[in-house]
Formats: sequence, C-alpha cells, structure tokens
Amino acid sequence: MGPRPGIAGVDQDSPGGPGLDALVGRDNELSVLAGLVDPPPGTSRALVVLGDAGLGKSALVAETVRRARSAGLRVLSVTARESEANLAFAGLHQLLRPVLAAADRLPRRQTEALRAALGLAEPIAADRLLTGIAVLTLLSDVSDDGPLLVVVDDVHWLDPSSLDVLAFVAHRLATERIVLVASGRGDAAPAALAALPELRLSPLPEADASRLLDRQPRPPQGRARAQVLGQAGGNPMALIALAKAIADDPAVGRRWAAEPLPLTDRLMAVIGARLASLPDETRAALLLAAVADSPDLTAAVGGGPGPDADSLVAAEELGLVTVDKSGAHFSHPLVRSAVYHSAPFTRRAAAHRALAAALRDQADRRAWHLAAAAVSPDEEVASLLEATAAQARRRGGAAAATEALERAAELSPRSEDRARRLVAAASAAVPTGAADWVQDLATRALAVTADPELRLTARRDAGWAQAYCGQVNAALATLIAVAGEASPDLPELAWDALANAATAAYQSGTPASRQAVRLALDRMADQWPAPGPGRLVDVDPLRLWILACTDPFGDRSKLVSSVRQAARSPLDEAALWRVGSAAWLLDESDLAVRLLQDAMGQIRAPGVRGASGPGLTALGWVYIDTGRWDEALEVAAEAAGLAEANQMELVAASADVIAATVFALRADAVAARESATRALAGATRAESGLITARARRALGVAALAADDHLQAFTQLSQLWEEDGTPLHNYASYLGVADLAAAAVRADRQAAGSEVLERALGQLNGLASPRLEQLIARARGLLEDPAGAEAHFTKALADPTGSQWPFERAQLRLDYAEWLRRRRRINEAKPVLTAALETFRRLQARASARRAEAELRACGVGAPVAGPDALSQLTPQQRQIVTLASRGLTNREIADRLFLSPHTVSSHLYRSFPKLGITARHQLRDVVTEAGAHPLEGEVG
Repeated sequence: MGPRPGIAGVDQDSPGGPGLDALVGRDNELSVLAGLVDPPPGTSRALVVLGDAGLGKSALVAETVRRARSAGLRVLSVTARESEANLAFAGLHQLLRPVLAAADRLPRRQTEALRAALGLAEPIAADRLLTGIAVLTLLSDVSDDGPLLVVVDDVHWLDPSSLDVLAFVAHRLATERIVLVASGRGDAAPAALAALPELRLSPLPEADASRLLDRQPRPPQGRARAQVLGQAGGNPMALIALAKAIADDPAVGRRWAAEPLPLTDRLMAVIGARLASLPDETRAALLLAAVADSPDLTAAVGGGPGPDADSLVAAEELGLVTVDKSGAHFSHPLVRSAVYHSAPFTRRAAAHRALAAALRDQADRRAWHLAAAAVSPDEEVASLLEATAAQARRRGGAAAATEALERAAELSPRSEDRARRLVAAASAAVPTGAADWVQDLATRALAVTADPELRLTARRDAGWAQAYCGQVNAALATLIAVAGEASPDLPELAWDALANAATAAYQSGTPASRQAVRLALDRMADQWPAPGPGRLVDVDPLRLWILACTDPFGDRSKLVSSVRQAARSPLDEAALWRVGSAAWLLDESDLAVRLLQDAMGQIRAPGVRGASGPGLTALGWVYIDTGRWDEALEVAAEAAGLAEANQMELVAASADVIAATVFALRADAVAARESATRALAGATRAESGLITARARRALGVAALAADDHLQAFTQLSQLWEEDGTPLHNYASYLGVADLAAAAVRADRQAAGSEVLERALGQLNGLASPRLEQLIARARGLLEDPAGAEAHFTKALADPTGSQWPFERAQLRLDYAEWLRRRRRINEAKPVLTAALETFRRLQARASARRAEAELRACGVGAPVAGPDALSQLTPQQRQIVTLASRGLTNREIADRLFLSPHTVSSHLYRSFPKLGITARHQLRDVVTEAGAHPLEGEVG
C-alpha cells in the first residue's frame, strides 16, 4: 500500500517526504536548503529552519534529504519526540545509532564518555564537554568517508542533553564536510542554537495559498474558499485540513462562521471529528501508536502484540498516518496530539500501562509510562522515577534527572517525600543553568515543608538562582540568612551558603556586599567546628576564600600566612580550588599557579574528568599575572566551551575578559574591543562590578596600545567613582599604573593625580607587593621629575615584584625613560634591555616598540629580535602548533582543546606557510626559536 496524501501533506515526517507539488510557495526556501547539499559541501554549514506547525518545515527538510542523497551525501537523522523529551540523550542515541560502531576508534576517554552517556556502558562521572567532543570527533570521522548531512527534525522536542551536545558540535564545525539542518516550531531557535543561521518560514501569501487550494482533490469555491483562506492564515497544513473538512461536510463552514475558533483548537476539532468516524479497532491502534510515539511500534513494545497494518488502513485512507516497512508515521505531530487527547484518560492510562509491562528491561521508559498512567499519588512509581533520576545524573543528564524528580514529587503520597524530591530536583537543576526552574522548584518545596534542613537547602538553591540571574543583592540576603540559620546544626550547608555569598559579593565588588558577608562570618565565628578528623566540614579553605573575597588587604598578612600553611597540607580538589583562588586574590601568584594547576590535575584525572568554570577563570588570570599569556588564552577557550556546554553566562563573560586582556596587552585592539564589549553586554556596574572593571581596564589598555591616550584615560578613570570608591575592591586597583600612563600621555597629569589619590585613599589595609609595585610606578609617572626616582627605585629593589614579569618590565621601561631624560644613558641601557627581552617574549608589541625607541634614543640599536613567527598566528593556531611541536597527533590535540580533528588539521595547514615551513617535524624548531613559554600544568 503506497503512501497517501496526509492531513498535513506539507509537513510529513515519513522518510521519503512529500513530492514537490506539496511545496507550493517555498521556492526560495527550497533553494537555500538545496544549496547546502548540492553540490556537496567542501566545508561545514549549519541552518535552523523555524516556523509554526504546519508551515512545511518537515517537507522542506525531507526534500533536502532527498537531494542530499542524490548528490552522494550520507544522511544521519533524528526526529525528536515529545515522549522522549525527558529521557537523557534519547535523541543523540537515535541519531548516532547507524555509526556507533565507529565510536570504538575515538580516543579512549571520548569513547567511554559517549557510551556512558548513551547508556551503553556503566555510568561514569558526567562530563558533557567530553561527550560533546566525542560526538564532534565521531561525525568528523564519518565525514572522512564522504560528505554528511545531519538532520534534526522537531528540535523543540529534543531532550536537553542531546540538544546541548548537538549545539556544541554545531558551533565547532569548520572544515568538516558536514551540513547540519535542524527544524523546529516557533519564532526562535532553542537558546543553545541561537547563534546559528536561521531560515524562518512565514505563512504563504494569498496567491500561493490559493494555488495550494487548487491542487486539492476537491478545492472549495465561493464563500467557503474565502473562509478557508481567511481562517487558515496562510498555514499550508490548515489549508489542506480545512479544505478537506468543508468538502466532507459543507455545514462545518457555517458552524465556524458562527463560532470562530483559534487555529490550533479548530484543527484539533477537525481531526477529532475525523477520528470519531474510525472503527474502534483503528482508534485503539492509533492510540497505542500515539502513546508509544515510535514509528516501529513492535520494537517499542518489546516484541509484544501491537497494531498491524490492517488495523490502520482506515486511518491511512484519511491521511492521518502512513505505514511502511519501518512502521506507522503520523502525518503531523498535531495528529498524534489529537489522537492522544481525544481519548478518555482511562484508555490512555491503559495503553501506558501496557507499554510499561512490555518495557521492563528499559527502566526509564517504563517509569515514565507508569507515571503517565497514574491518576493519583503512587509511591512505587515515584520511587521508580527517583531511581531513573539517579541514573540520569550519573550519565550527565541533569535536565532529565530534574524532570524525573519533579514528577516523582508530584506523585509522592507523603508531603515529606514530596518536599524532599522537590528539593533534590532544585539541586539537580543547578547544573542546567536554568535559574527560573531552580527557583520554581525551590519555591514549591518551601510551600509544602516545615522541615528545617529541607527549607534551608531549598533557600540555598533559591539564592544560587538569584545570583545566577544577576540579582546579587537578593542572593546575598538569601544566602547570608541560610548561613546564619544553618550554622549551629548544619555546618556544611552553612559554610557552602556563605562561600557562595562571598563569591557573589566578590562578583559585585561593592562595599555593602562585602560588609554583609563579613558580618555573617563574624556571627559564625563561635560555631566553627573544632579541628580534627571528625569535624563535619573543613572550614579552613572556605574561610580563607570568604576572607580573601571580602577583604584581601585588611587581613592580608594573616591571610597569606594561613594560605601558605594550608598549601603545605594535603588538600582535595575542592579545597585546592578554594585555597588556590584565595592565593590568587592575595597576589601570591606563584603559589596560586601551583595550587590551581594541582586542582586541574585532580579534576581531569581518569575516572573524574571534569572541569570548573570559576577555577579555570582564576587560573586564566594567574597565567596573565605571571606572564603565561598563551596559557591564559587556552584556559579561556576551555572555560568558554564549558560555559557553552553548561549555560554559564558568568563564566562566558569572564572568559571573554581574560581574552580581551591578553589581546589588549599584545596591542590587538580590535580583538580586545570585541571581547570586552561582548563581556560588558551582559554586565552592569551594580550587579557585576568585577566583569565591568576587568573589561574597562582591557579597553583602556587597548586604547593605550593604539595611542588613543584620551580614550584610555576616559576608560580607566571609570574604575573609580568620583569620590574614589572603586568599581571593584580588587580589580580596580590593578589599573592604577595604566591610569597614570594614560594621564601623562594625554596631558592630564593633574586629573590623573586626583583620581589616583582619591582611589588610594579608599584602600584600607596592607597592599600586596604587586600592588605596591603598581602604585610606585603610578606615582613615579605622575610625580615631578625630581621626586620620581625614589618611587621607581624603591619598587625595583623588592625582588618579589619579579613574580609579575610584564608589570616589572613596564616599571623598568618607565624608569629607564626617566634615566635617559636625565642623560644617565649608561644606567638606562641595561634596564631597557631587560624590559625589551620580557616584552618580546610575551609578544607585547606596543611596549616592545617603546623600549626599542628608547634604546635608539640612547644611541644604541635595539638587539635584533629573535624569530617571532608564532606572533603571526591566531591564539588558537598558536595553541595547536605548540601542542603539535611536542609530538601530539591531530586527534590528541583535538581531544585536548575540544576541537574536531579536521579543525586541527585545517589550522595546521594554514599555519605552515606563515611559519615558513612545509613539514610537521619542523614545528619543534620553530616553537623553540620563538621562545614559546611551556604550557605548564596541562594534563592529558
């Protein structure tokens, strides 16, 4: 039996799709899609097709698939299903099933992550970033055998875990011969795909709608035709459905005229009326197919009895389904919805229970079918869903786990179980980044429980959600209150809440937020657990972090001593991050590098394989401070990938500012402005003083490098308020020397001195040696020439300043310039030479040019610069070239940098001519001669 015209003939999901006659009025859209696959692509392309139900998305995609196969492309496709939207990685499994055998050729950790995510191996620690790179590498490998089309239909129903992975892949496709096409309902793509090119389908113009009507077997005429055209609103599915309904029963048009309905309801009414005419056997078969939501119903019920083709003949004749060797296909998702919702609940529940009985070997599907059949609270089903949630969390499906826990809570007979599961759902939702969801779950939990511990945990999660939404003041109030109430009996929860509050206060940078956290800390002082192996929580790392966030200067001597003592003790991964980050804020930079690298090594160890967004950004800043700028760009890129995979906006902004700072220091003003502007787009002075201050400083340094001195002074002055209050209590002061340099070059010395002195007047406590060096340079620049030398020499006499090589080199350059102008040439020359050596090593081009000019003014030619071939490469190309020079293969580099092997190969291909080489074995000599700093602390 061949396929018949469907009620949604322009939006069928059947493998072959409708013919071109069904694509009336879609010539332009079809041309765009066909151009993606014919001729076969040489590089990657991606497109999201959007539009309301019935506009022809699936028909266009099906025709694209047909043309792709004719052009020789291999096709991998997945049609997302509403019933699988809460099953972690269900869509990904469907998409990759034909090529899973090739996964065994991936790097081992990628193979393990992918197989675990798809439920094909024992669960391991979840790592969505690693799962994403595994899929990217797998698809890249498949495209080596020929161009590939990846199709995701009904992406709005794709489970979040699969969507995150496919979005990760889509944003990293480059030179692979891969085309990715996704189609979905609505006016906007899912947030994860928002950056991809879009093709939006609009309703058909009246002329095209009229042409489509004329192609129907019994096109309406006269008043009925005007009704169909008017009420369908250019929706092809509605045009076809309404035309058939009026042809079958002309009176229906009169009923609509008297009682117009919204389009969706109208279509549901039309489909429901047609369902009523079917035999009971057919309606039962359709309901079972709708409940199973799978083309191959026999497989869905585990080989048990299901509807055969004969039972669906009547439905196929009406165009509700098509039947082929792969099973039954609804002609449109709305048909399935109408079939499902037109049946009484008792019949739907019976069908769900029948499927659950046949799916005993698939615990997650069985649990959800039983949940759908439940009419009242049921602890057994709730427990099954809770177990499903635990399995989903082990596989990295945070969204699926949350949905299962949320439904389990709804089915819990006892209010205490309902509350416990709602709180667990809120905590499980935190990694999804969906703050609104976390807030909703926590609020619902608070409404049904009086249990103190559950309420405190829910409020802690609610506070996290507020902070994640940028509501810093509300978050601080919530988290500080939780810390105080939990302190006597729940120290672990209390300290976690207060540490989160300190992080929020640090991001804010305002005096009020820091003071609020310090007051809470003082109130908890008497309740710290006594030292010893039996204490419930290790307070020291948390306390150090809280103190460093809130007052890095006032308690500096004591804090530095505590940090150094803690660093000598064995620390787990969480403590390493806290102590290492505290060392960073205290400008104990060399110690911070060691601790944060150790933390990274632990988190990347076999069997763990994770990442920490905040930890990576802290490491990025320490790398900048200590002159490891290429490594800073590497961890910024990794943090950005992590932020993308986990929807972590704050981490994404921090990664942008790290990159902007390196670009600015290297005089790449355009790249610096792009990254800083992107970070500032989501930041406000009131809620994100840290991001704002860091970005303003990067913009100021970039302007200095471009000799736009007045603009630099304007940007850098914004690091403080009129009265000297810093925009951020730590980050603002890192710009004092840059401010002074901009003031001098813009001939604004007096204004610069005023800003500096007001700013330093707000600095209470002991400045770090780093900050002392920056202040000395600033004062030396702004001082009268007679008094400047004392500032310069005092700072240079402290060997600690060498921890920050670029800042020490800037100090040397300014002092040498002062010496030359005093005609103390012989003293200036060695100081200039040392500064120039550092600038060249760091590729700080603007500073290097100044140092070279000063040496020429001393009557000495600048030393010949060593090979600087790597400076011609992009940051990512430098990363790849450096790793390749060590002997890593393309696949190993791709695995390390979360790229595809094709992208690595392409970057190397474009880098060789810039480096003046023709073979891979020459890379080691080029990198050695260029003086690239070793990439410390990396773990494979």
